[in-house]
Amino acid sequence: MIKKITLGLIVLLVLIQFIPAERNESNDTEFDITKSYDVPDNVAMILKGACNDCHTNLTRYPWYSNIQPVKYMLADHVNEGKRKWNLSTFTKLPLAVQNHKFEEVVEMVEEKEMPLPSYT
Repeated sequence: MIKKITLGLIVLLVLIQFIPAERNESNDTEFDITKSYDVPDNVAMILKGACNDCHTNLTRYPWYSNIQPVKYMLADHVNEGKRKWNLSTFTKLPLAVQNHKFEEVVEMVEEKEMPLPSYT
């Protein structure tokens, strides 16, 4: 019985490798935060290393992102991150919303909620 369950799990893991997940690679920067705000170099480096992969329209994927179920987990994190704060579409937002987002980001970084521990 255990052999059948193990074989079934292996077959399932192999089969899910062929199910595609959406990749975040549009790189549309028309409304990028850097178009309206002068981002200092040191802050730009922090954003690039700690934020951009989940909070822009261009994600640099690690090698293991092609392996299921990791592919789905990463796609979910990126989609959620972009939904909450997308630096690539930031200047589309009304100014009051932009200011509020800045306040939220400061709060989350101060409380060590971001970046996620699993990515640092």
